[in-house]
Amino acid sequence: MSHANARLTVHGRMLIVQRREQGWKQAHIAAAMGVSRKTVRYWLHRFVTEGEAGLHDRSSRPHRCPTKTPAQVEAKVVALRRAERRGRDQIAAEVGLPPRTVSRILIRHGMPHLAALDPMTGERLRASKTTAIRYERDRPGELVHMDVKKLGRIPDGGGWRAHGRENREKTRSRNDKIGYDYVHSLVDDHSRLAYSEILPDEKGTTCAAFLDRAIAYFAAHGITRIERLMTDNAWAYRWSLRQICTARGIRQKFIRPHCPWQNGKVERLNRTLATEWAYRQVFTSNAERAAALAPWLEYYNTRRRHQALGGLPPISRL
Repeated sequence: MSHANARLTVHGRMLIVQRREQGWKQAHIAAAMGVSRKTVRYWLHRFVTEGEAGLHDRSSRPHRCPTKTPAQVEAKVVALRRAERRGRDQIAAEVGLPPRTVSRILIRHGMPHLAALDPMTGERLRASKTTAIRYERDRPGELVHMDVKKLGRIPDGGGWRAHGRENREKTRSRNDKIGYDYVHSLVDDHSRLAYSEILPDEKGTTCAAFLDRAIAYFAAHGITRIERLMTDNAWAYRWSLRQICTARGIRQKFIRPHCPWQNGKVERLNRTLATEWAYRQVFTSNAERAAALAPWLEYYNTRRRHQALGGLPPISRL
């Protein structure tokens, strides 16, 4: 198909041929069609050598592509995205390709962006709520985000992910109460440095004690002062953190009710925790999953490539 500004379509090229057969000179054809004499000669030559088929558009793709990515490497890129839903920077580091090349491979194979997929099932989302305002603070500690992610505990021997949904009635009765783990997280807006703990509840005293330990963790990694703390409007955050924030000179900020995307950086960490730690592999006990959190968090802060940081880990900004 001709591009939008093309002077000649297939019918225009055929008109050139017809006028030449009627005895028109090439210069007169060019003037009447509003094209150059070289263009007229080109299409007349294509008609002589290839017939009417030569007047149709054809691909400009080269016959040989010596630097094309091998098919087996492309297949590996697609397999990593489908199986583990990794970002382009992580895939690029594993297969040894530039991140931009990985992006083009994924586009060529019709793979949607991770933001368009459900984090648990991998299915494409029908709609998503996003904000048009994106921001990043200028220095570490200027703003941190805090939130809690609730996860169902894993029964001893493994849950339905280990045994399948059809066999879960054989391994555990529906009347057995297993309960939940509460993963508390704090994320620095500028560097994306993260700290998380698994705690038994999300009460005010628990949140305050977690914040105190998280501040100490940030200080050990170079963020010696936190200026602002952003949370949702939960009672535990709005009232129980007042004392510790006042004592440390931290200004509390709250998101608009029912707008979790305003606290998006820690919400994105919650999603990453779910896909890359909690549900990446099958755990046979709750203690096994809990023990895997600290090593994963160390990997996240020191080695995991972060697309918002230009493919570098959070520690690179400290």
